Amino acid sequence: MTKIDTSGPEQVLPTPSHTVGPFYGYALPFRGGEDIAPAGHPDTVTVHGYVHDGEGNPLPDALVELWGPDTEGRVPTADGSMRRDPASGDFLGRNGVEFTGFGRIQTDANGHWYARTLRPGARGRSAPYLSVCVFARGLLVHLFTRIYLPGDEAVLAADPLLARVPAGRRDTLIAADEGHGTYRFDIRLQGEGETVFLEFQ
Repeated sequence: MTKIDTSGPEQVLPTPSHTVGPFYGYALPFRGGEDIAPAGHPDTVTVHGYVHDGEGNPLPDALVELWGPDTEGRVPTADGSMRRDPASGDFLGRNGVEFTGFGRIQTDANGHWYARTLRPGARGRSAPYLSVCVFARGLLVHLFTRIYLPGDEAVLAADPLLARVPAGRRDTLIAADEGHGTYRFDIRLQGEGETVFLEFQ
């Protein structure tokens, strides 16, 4: 849409852009979205980080979705995380036993997110990874990326996708090991150190 200035010679001016939302806080987050692994499972890892905009500022209203296989690399088929009571319609959450592989986490006021999930197993020729989808202000289309866990450099070097990423940018897809089963993965939407995002066709 354009505006026409009628005060003088015809001149076409661009219409200011508008971003709708985000309205994620009203419907998309759900209780326990960060607790993906079954309670007390010995192969649970914690993945956390910050979502930053192009200027390096944290985004307090972003959503991070994770999908991951189980420790054997199998994609789960358990019912989803937003289970409801069939009689009352009330939210039940996870049953705490089955592994769905899916989580949805809203960043806090500091742009921080975290999730507890199972350490993913390898699938095919790929190194173990978690699939990530990011929703944030200013994004009209959500972004996809991956979180690879460090530890086996030979496996990471042989991963078909990582092999296609320029060497100087691969580290934006590999989490940092903080010890005790905790990994840090920051997501930068633009600018210096921008996370490598994937396009599916």
